[in-house]
Amino acid sequence: MNRFFNWIKALFNRGMDRVESPDIMLDQARRDMQGALIANREKAVQAITQKNRLQGMLDESQKKSAELEARATMALKQGDRDLATQFMREKMNNDASVTTLKQSYESAAATVDQVKVAIKRQEEEVRKKTAEALALKAQWKQAQIQNSISKALDGLTFENQFEGFGAAQEKIREAQSEASARQEMFGSSLQGKILTMDDKARDLEAESELDKLEERLGLRPAPAPTVAPDLTQSVGVGGGTPAAPGAPAAGVSASEAEKQLEELEKRLNSNQ
Repeated sequence: MNRFFNWIKALFNRGMDRVESPDIMLDQARRDMQGALIANREKAVQAITQKNRLQGMLDESQKKSAELEARATMALKQGDRDLATQFMREKMNNDASVTTLKQSYESAAATVDQVKVAIKRQEEEVRKKTAEALALKAQWKQAQIQNSISKALDGLTFENQFEGFGAAQEKIREAQSEASARQEMFGSSLQGKILTMDDKARDLEAESELDKLEERLGLRPAPAPTVAPDLTQSVGVGGGTPAAPGAPAAGVSASEAEKQLEELEKRLNSNQ
């Protein structure tokens, strides 16, 4: 029920807003002015009609007075004074009526003239107010358009339209900083050092294999052969001095491990 009454109330308020709209109010005012003007014109027509009737009655009474006077004159010429006197009495009565009609006619004529002036002024006022109503309606339309533009501009957010980009950039910077920190921590850790050493070892092995491939392909000259040391000079008579620890066995050239070690030292020296 509350929703129903709220709906009825909303419809009533909407209807009142429409009724109180300046367009409707101006149209109603214009119709009221035109209706009043039409009613006043009708009253003026009636007043003019009564004036015209009085004018007709006055003309007839004046004409009758003139006829009675003519008859009295004819009776005098014929020597009938009594008949002439009767005609003059009728004329005098009729003249009294003419006087009354003349006063009424003059009053009606003055009233009609005033009504005509009032109607003319009212017509001018109606035309003026109609023009003002049109101007006010135009101003109302302009105000509505300006309000619509203002409402549309209120929805624009020029200040915060780049906040998303700034937030994204900040997150990217944080992620990059975190990645750098993790990489730094990983590089300083034991596991990171081991992986780095393994990477360097793999690089050295790859370079060694590449050197061998170049030697086989003839792209690099073969290294000079290693001369075996004279063990007879180092060994004394009757057993002599034993070989130094870590020295290669007698009668055998440098081992493959020593070659790899020498190559590793060369690469380390060249890298440094």
